[in-house]
Amino acid sequence: MDYTRSSDANEITARYMDSILIEERLIDSVKADLSTRFLGADFSMPVMTPAFSHLGQYNGRPATGLEEYSIAAKNRNILNFCGMMENDPFQKIIDTGAKTVRIIKPYADTGKIRDQIAYAETAGAFGVGMDIDHIFGEAGYDIVVGEEMAAQTADMLRSYVESTKLPFIVKGVLGVKDAKKCAEIGARAIIVSHHHGRLPYAVPPMMILPQIRDALRGTGVKIIVDCGIASGADVYKALALGADAAAVGRSMLPHLEKDGTEGVEKFFDNVGSELRFIMSSTGFARVKDIDASALHMRTF
Repeated sequence: MDYTRSSDANEITARYMDSILIEERLIDSVKADLSTRFLGADFSMPVMTPAFSHLGQYNGRPATGLEEYSIAAKNRNILNFCGMMENDPFQKIIDTGAKTVRIIKPYADTGKIRDQIAYAETAGAFGVGMDIDHIFGEAGYDIVVGEEMAAQTADMLRSYVESTKLPFIVKGVLGVKDAKKCAEIGARAIIVSHHHGRLPYAVPPMMILPQIRDALRGTGVKIIVDCGIASGADVYKALALGADAAAVGRSMLPHLEKDGTEGVEKFFDNVGSELRFIMSSTGFARVKDIDASALHMRTF
């Protein structure tokens, strides 16, 4: 067999996810319930939107892609995330009525970080957080749309956590060491992610997930997984391996671009339907009951 090396973390992640197989368990099973509780709020399913930034208008529609998928999140009662943006466009996201978490970049300008946290709280955001996997770029500290990023110490992150009443979520955790630090600083949740393959040869989130789950047991810190989540089966595997929820990403974009809010709603409906089918077919009636007992790693 020919072997071609690839440092593409997205390809590595996809291969790992597809190597996880599911055992069927039908006798005594019932129709599954997707409802889930996350950070004190009830949602229709353990599926969340990605923290996208800089999405413009598609096909001449008046709202931006960010607003369109936020409306879909509201209509489907899904926790919504948004990424790098100034306060005015963030307000438009809040105005959609979606329960929204604002993920803020690790700016070198700490005043900007604090201002955006404070604005999010005043505007009525569900939560705030930081995208730590954008600290570094190939030339040193990252520069995103002209904004310089900077290193973030545990003490700095703790100060952000303590500056707000909102739940603080750290995005870009991909190891036990960082997960433990997030618990120590008071983060309420983490997103296990390699940010669409920024790190060459990055470990697949689902591979490291069971170790992170074990390290955080008893801390109350919630775990979200992203990177390559595109189906109900992907969500099921993430939940079974220890996540509390999973966030879709680029898999949502074609539906958003083509059909806007309606397309995103149909996409989430399909993801939820497949998740319910697999839960029902493996004997798990509730999201909180799912474990890894029905998973098997491909050996052939």
